[in-house]
Amino acid sequence: MVRLVTYLNTLLGKAISFAILIGMVIIVYEVIMRYVFNAPTVWVQGYTQRIFGAYFVLLGAYTLIHRGHVRVDLLLNDRFPRWRAFLDVVNYLVLLLWTGALSYQAWSYLEMSWLFNERDDSALGHPIWPIKLALFIGVVLIALQGVAELLDSLRRMIRPDPATATSEESTPA
Repeated sequence: MVRLVTYLNTLLGKAISFAILIGMVIIVYEVIMRYVFNAPTVWVQGYTQRIFGAYFVLLGAYTLIHRGHVRVDLLLNDRFPRWRAFLDVVNYLVLLLWTGALSYQAWSYLEMSWLFNERDDSALGHPIWPIKLALFIGVVLIALQGVAELLDSLRRMIRPDPATATSEESTPA
């Protein structure tokens, strides 16, 4: 299960990472239209906000896989592998609490946005629910990856990797 969730989040993360290119093309188009042809567009700002917003929230699980989130390793440095794994378990349990609360709230936001047909205040009146859907999906993906990382940390706590483990018994107290 751990490998499957990690594989799917990696695949999705690589696919979503191309959204940045779409956003860049739209911004370059806007710059050319605005400064070369003196004809700015109405729609670019709304679409780029949605693209970059979705990009940000949907890459959370991929970032977790590659250890790209901010992390304070003061308690992890120069510690035994089981201790590091134990602290990872604690961190992932807190992450799961956070993602549980956030996914509940994100679902509420999505549901209300859909039911009331919420729209932004731009001239085009874009619907708001797609970005709230991206938030919900992104949080669920982070939670799934958090479960996978938690299971891996539990495995490392019970049976540390011999390649990285230093013998806890032979280290002087």
